[in-house]
Amino acid sequence: MLVHQTIFQAFCDTASKNPDGPFLMAPSKSDSDRKTYSFTSVLNQVDSLSNLFSEKGYVSNMRIATLLGSSPEHYILKLALNKIGVSVVPINPDYTSDETSYLLQDSDAVLVISSLNYVDQIKEAISYKKLDLKLAIYEDLESLPPNKSAAGKETPVSPNTEASLLYTSGTTGRPKGCMLSQNYELMCGETYATIGKPIALSFGKDRIINPLPSYHINAGIVTFFGAMLTGNCLIQPERFSITNWWKDIKETKATVFHYLGVIIAVLLADKSTDKEALGDLRVGFGAGVEPTLHVEFEKRFGIPLIECWGMTEMCRVLYVNQEPRQINTRAMGMPREGLEVKVVDENDREVKKGVAGEMVVRHSEKTPRKGAFSGYLNKEKETENAWRTGWFHTGDTVKMDTEGMVYFVDRAKNIIRRAGENIAAAEVENCLFENQLVSKVACIAVKDDVREEEVMACIVLNKDASKNLKTAQQLFSHTSKSLAYFKTPGYILFMDDLPVTGTQKVVKHKIFTSEIDPRSLKGVFDFRQQKKRK
Repeated sequence: MLVHQTIFQAFCDTASKNPDGPFLMAPSKSDSDRKTYSFTSVLNQVDSLSNLFSEKGYVSNMRIATLLGSSPEHYILKLALNKIGVSVVPINPDYTSDETSYLLQDSDAVLVISSLNYVDQIKEAISYKKLDLKLAIYEDLESLPPNKSAAGKETPVSPNTEASLLYTSGTTGRPKGCMLSQNYELMCGETYATIGKPIALSFGKDRIINPLPSYHINAGIVTFFGAMLTGNCLIQPERFSITNWWKDIKETKATVFHYLGVIIAVLLADKSTDKEALGDLRVGFGAGVEPTLHVEFEKRFGIPLIECWGMTEMCRVLYVNQEPRQINTRAMGMPREGLEVKVVDENDREVKKGVAGEMVVRHSEKTPRKGAFSGYLNKEKETENAWRTGWFHTGDTVKMDTEGMVYFVDRAKNIIRRAGENIAAAEVENCLFENQLVSKVACIAVKDDVREEEVMACIVLNKDASKNLKTAQQLFSHTSKSLAYFKTPGYILFMDDLPVTGTQKVVKHKIFTSEIDPRSLKGVFDFRQQKKRK
């Protein structure tokens, strides 16, 4: 167990055991310009950078926001800041100026560090709300501005020191900042490192390619620290690309890959590849693959896909590595030591086996919050509500069989899952409400054949507005100005009214019956082709 170590101490321990082994790698167009950093080279950079920040007055218990994209440099900077007790607030590069400004302001960051690629974007976000915030360029950190803020409180770095503030979509609007300690992040890595067969990472012998973004907990914490603790290499592409995927797998000698359901669908759609393309690849680890595609992938490529469940608030995950793995079902895994699971109804009463309900989790009865996040920033009431009855309420609807296997049924009703991104329906609704054309609105998840789910906005217009393409386009453009591209409505449907309670709260499950596919209804406007990265 690593409970008595800081992140830097744990890193130094591994680096001493595997000094020349590759630690961080970024695939590139040719072997000559592929970035590869050994444990020793990363350690040297971490020492140099941490000294620089200390000399400039940055101390423990401060937060620094970063926008470096998915790159080895992101991880090097994180290690350097964590060494001196500074918490990292990673920014999603797809965020709009409004979203980024909110994150910078809410996090109370004393500085934002950007790579040259994103400088203009960050400047726009800072000016959007006229924030008094210094900007540093990663490629020119020798010009790092000195810190004059009193936000930090210099104390010795400990396992309980905050390491990251990750923003995650909630069910009620703006993303919430999840405070993650150094101990929490190391436990995330330890959980991953000890999964066992068929993943079973071998010290210094595995290379893990993760195309998910570094600002997410999957790549940025779980995989990163799993690789760090086992002396292995994290291969971090900028993003998933079917064009380069198999080439990168073979050239980087990847042995483990991470996926989302959409990635497996795209890989299977490419009929030109077979087992020869795998190189040294031996196992995949991820979530959300359709059972039929799961079966097809394993049959075609001959390597297992290990389905899992996890969330930012909980360091331990469920995973299906027990044989038989039930690849034709939506099995997510079984409770085990250090992660207790039960299924409850709307009154938090445990339901019978086989009955659907909300999944709640904890470490144990005596220490329920061990291995969990430190809480939501400035949201004590929301934190305590999530932990009501001594169990963390995940919002996911599941079933548990008599053997203890947990099966996914549905996610939180106000969360839409699109291509791995969690989208708060309330955030999109609030954005649409800002437009004077809108009287009522409900955003729901509809099925998408490639991206799992898509956002549909069901809108009741004010009496003077027309139900036509021009109006729909106006509303879509409105959301595009304030929200990241993936949050905007893929479909817009104008309705005469929406079902509501006596308190005028929209009852989403009554909008459409289970027999209706909302995408096929007359009058639906399809904006999926306009949802593109800027």
